[in-house]
Amino acid sequence: MAALLMSPGALRAADKPRAGQQEQASQTWQERTAAHARILSRVKWTPVAGTLPNRKGGFFEAGKEYTGVPYSSVRSEGRYIGFDIGLRTFLAAVENPLSVLYTENLTGKVSNAAAYYGTVCSSYTSYALGCGIWEVSRRYGPGISGGITLVEPQSAEAAQVGDMIYTPHATETSGSHVEMVTAVTKDDQGRVISVRIEESRPPTTATTERSAAAFNKHLASRNKQLFRITDLDAWRGTNRSEPLLFPNYAADATAPKINRTLLLDLGDWVPYQKGKAVKFHVMDRDKLDVRTLVIRRGEKVMEEIALEGPGLHERSFDTCGDYTAHVIHKDGSQSQACEFAVCDLDLRLPADSVPFAGGWKVGFGAENMKVIAVYLWNSADSYGRHPLFLSEEQRRAGALTIPAGLLKKPGTLQVWLIGEHKLGRLKLRKDITMIP
Repeated sequence: MAALLMSPGALRAADKPRAGQQEQASQTWQERTAAHARILSRVKWTPVAGTLPNRKGGFFEAGKEYTGVPYSSVRSEGRYIGFDIGLRTFLAAVENPLSVLYTENLTGKVSNAAAYYGTVCSSYTSYALGCGIWEVSRRYGPGISGGITLVEPQSAEAAQVGDMIYTPHATETSGSHVEMVTAVTKDDQGRVISVRIEESRPPTTATTERSAAAFNKHLASRNKQLFRITDLDAWRGTNRSEPLLFPNYAADATAPKINRTLLLDLGDWVPYQKGKAVKFHVMDRDKLDVRTLVIRRGEKVMEEIALEGPGLHERSFDTCGDYTAHVIHKDGSQSQACEFAVCDLDLRLPADSVPFAGGWKVGFGAENMKVIAVYLWNSADSYGRHPLFLSEEQRRAGALTIPAGLLKKPGTLQVWLIGEHKLGRLKLRKDITMIP
């Protein structure tokens, strides 16, 4: 397993980078977007067990190296790589044969899903574009958003880095698809030789280099259209990553040192919901012999568990905070520590049904994390999905009012509360019926 090192920088020269990020003034935001996309598409990983579900069917093969993160529409049940968890958390989970990647299977439970961690086409491109959370693929198409335009002519000669290829939905309820142009190669006369396209599709992210003729043929299939984001801020609107902790391109672009003695069921560097089980897998892969598992909250030792060898130990925590766990070897040396957080989210909806016209309140709270957004998913409208990012005033009040006219159809509404910690995000979902 190895992660590709990059210097991602910020999306705009005017944006202040987070600590550890270095701006590259010579790069355009489109070039930075392509570099961000390549963080996820070029990472290499190798399953250590044969039970990691593959969205294309069956399972990923144990011991085989794969390139690019797996495809899975994890929704509220799993976690999106880059948004809900950092890439290093996925890579740590890959190395633990008892992690959720191998013990959880969303196939048949969630449409278009397989693995507990993953990406889809729109979350992959949204990650690259510096969105605060994933957009739906239809937002990359015509007539939905500002700051985006149809490229003319629709050909390889007009393609530029950062352009999007949109494949429209066949029916109102079916999915659409989005791909990204990450490189355009030209000859000495300025004629396009090839176009590189990257996308998230089963089984993992895919990179395809096409000749100009092959690109034109690809673009002509299935009513595809080439779009260009001309104003990134106008297209993203309030859905911007800069005020948030994720995506964290600097961390994602740095190869992590994976713990070889101890890993958690969710990997490493990860938040848990208060009261949920945390499974500690003592692996001792280097056969150093293990004596004690030590769990700390901050500097306080919470428990010392005597070990007789490798094995699984399960605990739950009712006190929120930042935790670590490490192993003491027989010779008294200490293993690398796993880092995890215990957090809590509270979501409060009206007791019965609500008017789909809006005007009703969502209440919320959190402990050891910051609530960043309320996400609405209208089950009666496949693309009726709306991220509502919170102002500081709303966060202090612990409530927001659903805007009038936002939701277009009655039916069942999924309300997700999204909280953020430096180690990752948690989502809490409740459903409510909307009536005319």
